[in-house]
Amino acid sequence: MRKKIVIIGGVAAGPKTACRARRLMPDAEITMVDMDTLISYGGCGIPYYVSGDVSDEKELRNTSFHVTRDEHFFEIAKGVTVRTATRATRIDRRNKTVHLEEIKTGKADELPYDQLVLATGSRPNILPIPGNDLAGVYTVADLHKAMAIKADLAQGKVGRAVIIGGGAIGIEMAEAFGDLWGVETTILEFMPQLLPRLVDRTFASMVEKHLRDKGVQVCTSEAATRLEGDDTGRVCRVVTPKRTLEAEIVIMAVGVRPRGELAVEAGLMVSPQGGIVVNERMQTSDPNIYAAGDCVDIRHLITGKRMAAPMGSLANREGRVVADNLAGLPSTFKGWIGTFVLKAFDICVAATGISLETARGEGFKAEAVLTAQSDRAHFFPSQTVIPLQMVFDRESRRVLGVQGFGPAGNDGVLARIDTAAALIGRGATIEDFRDLEMAYAPPFATAIDALNATANAAENLAAGRLRTVSPEDFLAWMADFSSRPDWLALDIRHQGAVAGFVEKFGAQWLAIPYPEFRPRAGELPAAKTFIIICDAGTRSYEVQCILDSMGRDSLVLAGGLNCIRRIGVDWWPE
Repeated sequence: MRKKIVIIGGVAAGPKTACRARRLMPDAEITMVDMDTLISYGGCGIPYYVSGDVSDEKELRNTSFHVTRDEHFFEIAKGVTVRTATRATRIDRRNKTVHLEEIKTGKADELPYDQLVLATGSRPNILPIPGNDLAGVYTVADLHKAMAIKADLAQGKVGRAVIIGGGAIGIEMAEAFGDLWGVETTILEFMPQLLPRLVDRTFASMVEKHLRDKGVQVCTSEAATRLEGDDTGRVCRVVTPKRTLEAEIVIMAVGVRPRGELAVEAGLMVSPQGGIVVNERMQTSDPNIYAAGDCVDIRHLITGKRMAAPMGSLANREGRVVADNLAGLPSTFKGWIGTFVLKAFDICVAATGISLETARGEGFKAEAVLTAQSDRAHFFPSQTVIPLQMVFDRESRRVLGVQGFGPAGNDGVLARIDTAAALIGRGATIEDFRDLEMAYAPPFATAIDALNATANAAENLAAGRLRTVSPEDFLAWMADFSSRPDWLALDIRHQGAVAGFVEKFGAQWLAIPYPEFRPRAGELPAAKTFIIICDAGTRSYEVQCILDSMGRDSLVLAGGLNCIRRIGVDWWPE
């Protein structure tokens, strides 16, 4: 008898499971069910469809060889039966059937299974505030919403947009509105920074500055309290405790939650957050039912906690593991560490693992180093500086996370983050990163790669040889010199770069060029802690070693002025 496999959900994990299972089990009867009429599309591409980078929504549903992944494609090319516009209403585990309802007709049906896969995905959060149901208020939930948003833009209905939520989707939508359509855009973020819990404040500040430079208004520590509509019932204003923002369109990008209702009703184990609980084989509490994608809780490999991980890349990996186990091939999904990359206009920001703030909140004795390294040989014409931060546990020396920032036009940041992800997922230490062999040629990297150099800095900090001041603490001092009269800026850059700072800040800014420092070290005033400043921090560490030998107190400005420049300050000399 042919094995009957039923898959509920047809966007990412579902199609991956179906296609892999068909290759492994040519005789199985595989049926995929989805509520929507559009299936198997690249949901992460929605902001780029709205922006116009992807010209047609069909491109998000097409294969790499330009065939649309619809019901006919799955039936003819993949040998998978697909039932769209069909809702799974109940799972009868005793009789191993799924109860279905055709959405257009209301016709009820039953589908028997030997093994069942839940790939029901997630649903976007909607803020419980007045006006959340007005016309022109959207979530970035599916292709239908994306097409409606683009239609509003194309019809000239939108001159001003408010995006509620400063996470990855919110930032990508801000670029989509501003880059092609020229829409006046504001991001509202309830937390004190953009990309909360994903990156630390320094990297969030770099992103925020770039968004502002591109004309996007960014309001952090600010929440929408209500939306107001015009006489036609369309949104026209967003009200916060601090201001009223005019808007013809509002995007709610405030996260998602798992669709676990079917599992709950079937008596399967579900987490308090609504995610379906699975083991490493992606098997639920019923051994004949598997689950994958945004609807499941999976283990975070650093914190050990189980949580939802709504990422298309993970959903596809999980779907493959499900298919293997359906076919009797023992396969496991160990967990995730939270790797992402984001494009925002001309820059990218990426991270893997956990941030310093998160690490300390999880109980790690965490520290971080921030560097500003060249992505390729300094003499190569196209080299650029990419700030990198490494978060590590001081006691175990295990690396907990790496963050990077750089231009969107090359893969320098992505290459280092992907490398870091591979190591962090295996519990790598500072020494593992220090000793990592990286490919080198001047057009691609430096002889001591940026990732190796950041690990070297981490090793120095862990050993107490390097002591730093964070960009945030440095900026706080710059805002009020009198708060720390014992601190003195020691700028070791060349004379041309330093002159404007000395003129502006006078006695608080001492300049001694790096090549001259050893013979001139005796000129330093007594009873001061020197904040050593260069462009990247490398020369500053050398000077700190000299000061240590003299018994003088010093701190290195982490990331140097390269990072301060990217954060943006109003005191920078002209």
